[in-house]
Amino acid sequence: MNTPGAPTSHHADARSQIGLASWLGSGSVFIVLLAVAAIAIVCALLLNRLVQQQALVRAQLAVASARELLRRVGEDALSDARVLAERPTLQRLLATEGNPGLEPFLQRFSESTGTDVVAVMRDGNVLAQSGPTLDWSEVGTALQEQGERFVLAPQNGGALIWGAAAPVPGTNAKAVTLRLSSAALLSKLSAQVGARLQVVNFSTYHAPPDDDLTPLHTSALANPGGAAATVLARGGEYASSLVIAAQTGEVVGLLDARLSGAEFRAATHSFDWILATTALIVAAIAGLLGVLYGRWLARPVVALRDIAERFGRGDFSAAIPAVTPLEVGALAHSMDEMRGNLVDLTDTLRRREAEAQAVLSGVLEGVYAVDQERRIRYANAQVATFLSRPQSEIIGQFCGDVLQPQRQDGERPCERHCPILRAREMPQGSARELLCMRDGGTRSVIIQSAPPVQGIQVQILRDETDLEAARRARDSVLGNISHEFRTPLAAQLASIELLRDGLGELPADTQRELIANVERGVLRLMRLIDNLLESVRIEAGQLSIRQQSVDLTDVVADAHDLIAPLLLQRGLKLEIDAQSIDAAVRGDAQRLAQVLVNLLANAAKFSPENSTIHIGGQRTDAQIELWVEDEGPGVPEGSPGAIFERFQRGVEAEPDAPGLGLGLWIVKSIIERHGGSIRVERTAAQRTRFALLLPREPEK
Repeated sequence: MNTPGAPTSHHADARSQIGLASWLGSGSVFIVLLAVAAIAIVCALLLNRLVQQQALVRAQLAVASARELLRRVGEDALSDARVLAERPTLQRLLATEGNPGLEPFLQRFSESTGTDVVAVMRDGNVLAQSGPTLDWSEVGTALQEQGERFVLAPQNGGALIWGAAAPVPGTNAKAVTLRLSSAALLSKLSAQVGARLQVVNFSTYHAPPDDDLTPLHTSALANPGGAAATVLARGGEYASSLVIAAQTGEVVGLLDARLSGAEFRAATHSFDWILATTALIVAAIAGLLGVLYGRWLARPVVALRDIAERFGRGDFSAAIPAVTPLEVGALAHSMDEMRGNLVDLTDTLRRREAEAQAVLSGVLEGVYAVDQERRIRYANAQVATFLSRPQSEIIGQFCGDVLQPQRQDGERPCERHCPILRAREMPQGSARELLCMRDGGTRSVIIQSAPPVQGIQVQILRDETDLEAARRARDSVLGNISHEFRTPLAAQLASIELLRDGLGELPADTQRELIANVERGVLRLMRLIDNLLESVRIEAGQLSIRQQSVDLTDVVADAHDLIAPLLLQRGLKLEIDAQSIDAAVRGDAQRLAQVLVNLLANAAKFSPENSTIHIGGQRTDAQIELWVEDEGPGVPEGSPGAIFERFQRGVEAEPDAPGLGLGLWIVKSIIERHGGSIRVERTAAQRTRFALLLPREPEK
């Protein structure tokens, strides 16, 4: 910085610097020139590529058109052969052996139709011909292999031959017309397709390595159905080639088409010249406009510097980098004086804001603040997450519209029981509310409100939904356990009292009946205790499954022995299809027996008295399906999988024994640990079936 006593030196340095207008003008010229040059280069490259692609397409189109014209040459040859065969003069001349007028007739026909060679053949021998001498054995072979219309590549390397033959009525002779790929024919076709054509005899083709067309011919032979095209290194010509095949599919020749690249190069050079001239003109205009724009822009910047000097001793500031232009440099010098006045204040505000954000973000509860009208002015991330709404939908809204507390007696708690209003009259306000969530559910929360400070009140939102659910589940489980234990204990106590009072007097059958009742009660208590212990083990992840070979027939028998007293009490009959379940699985025999005991106990609970429970199954090579069927009412409507959840109970058959809802959950847990699955379904016979699917043990 300059000291107050040296202003002259500062202005002298400013005059020696480059002005803003000059910087903008020269920068505009450079940037525009660079941009236009880049665009021109890219356009030139793209144009060259496009021109090359169009030239190659034209070459491919020319060679394809030439092949079509040659095909028409073959069709014309066939038409001429048929016309010749139908001539009565030819038929009359053939009727006379050794007639000297046959060759002059063929000569006149060849001249009139423009056919290169006309001949009459019988049994593979030529009776007469006009035109150059050919190897007629090759013609006969081609005629025999390809039919009435053929293409022939002479083995001596001559021009390709398009020929046709037609039988002469009334004789065993054939009229043959041939057209050669002569220079005259190729010149005529070249004028039609607009390219220089060349036909290569494939029978003598040896692919010279120094020929530019050799790679092109290789590509054409590799793709017989389409044309190959390329740019020739010598002369800059565009060439295309395709295969000429006989009717049998045999390759007989290669058809080449060449286009001169001079026309395309001239078009490219003309466009490049126009593009370069345009680039220079645009750059010159941009430079002139940049200088004028810079001069115009410098005046408001100087005025802005004067305003910034008045505010430089005020409240706003930023770190100003050193700049070179005269006017912006002076502005930077003035604004830098403001920086020192605000740095400390800005740092303090940012530090306090960071501390407040850290505190609000670190608390587990939701924190939000409202104004006098109870509109939300701040909400931390926990509030947005709890409500599943972005902060943009929360800020500025009435808190009751955002939280959606459940109505009480048709009225929202916001009207009379709002903790925010209560905190304005008391040290703090607190309320327990049930909020209606967007997904249709409800959440139990406690809202604590602090007194207002400068018109702002802070609230803490604590979610106690899970805690309430845990309390209700605890009370429900304790109530079910108490009821489950009280019922069998009361029955056992009554039986024991009867035995005690009538000991020695009661008949033996009555005593045995009372003892059986005690036994059933004890078994029932043991099942309840086992299920409770098993539930604890599963919940704690301590359920271990031994891996050994288990015979399902033995498992079913053990389960039957354990559940027999309960079946006898309800007069139920158990039918087992032993043959369908005769299989071995890998697992824990004791756990699998527990699975069947729980399923049979469940079936006994819901089956009508004196009905039948069935156990059966079916096997595959890898799995066995074991099922337990009863004649009960079936599972409740809704999701069948819900009955396998913990503490889930269905419609009970015994009003005094509601059950704990653990049996089927334990069954599902054990079966899944064996790598299997369980499902419940209603059979066609209106039976309820619980089906277990287990992997079979591989046979050794």
